[in-house]
Amino acid sequence: MNLLKTCFSIALVLATPTIGGAHEMSDSELKQFVYEAILENPNIIIEAIALLEQQENEAQAAATADVLSNQRALLEEDPNAPVLANLDGDVTIVEFFDYNCPYCRQAMPQVDAVVAQDQGVRLVYREWPILGEGSVFAAKAALAAREQGKYEELHVAMMGMQGRATEPSVLSVARDIGLDIDKLRADMEAPEVNEHIQTSMELARALGFSGTPSFVVGDELVPGFVEADVLLEQVLTVRESRK
Repeated sequence: MNLLKTCFSIALVLATPTIGGAHEMSDSELKQFVYEAILENPNIIIEAIALLEQQENEAQAAATADVLSNQRALLEEDPNAPVLANLDGDVTIVEFFDYNCPYCRQAMPQVDAVVAQDQGVRLVYREWPILGEGSVFAAKAALAAREQGKYEELHVAMMGMQGRATEPSVLSVARDIGLDIDKLRADMEAPEVNEHIQTSMELARALGFSGTPSFVVGDELVPGFVEADVLLEQVLTVRESRK
């Protein structure tokens, strides 16, 4: 329901008790009546906005619950997603990120601290390149580096690079860590690379994420930069809920 329809509906409800029954109102008369009702009671607009926000929040909450319930395996067990830390950990953190996101770079030490303090954490990375062509190139390069056993090494190097991730800067970092560039370029075009990115886009949209970094811990969504203590608390909550 858009804002205009919401305003119209609220105005109609508020005005209904005053409408006489002498004749059935035409569309133009009804619209005029509602317009006058809004002029007399401007708070209708505020109520309409609040109602619209409530409806959108409820719809997003329902969509999120559906994803967490029906797409849990895809979120946490996708064989096409890189898994780091304890591969057999009892609690999974899923991170959606972009190499050109400064908050993602700031979040990396926080995530490292969580992994260092809790040996039971399993970390799933979802490459979600939303900040331009350089981000897409970096994500594809990182995913392609799996074929040479250097995903984590390239990931860490690109998160720590100075300046933006672009084709030249990504390839420079890749050379520095010993990647075969010709093979890397060829592997970047593999179907599973594009499939991973597309799945990340779909999952992020379904979960209602609007930016990076964004985390999923159990049934909790944690959007934006987050301190290690907050993530650790979420991990403990998930673990306790399973006892």
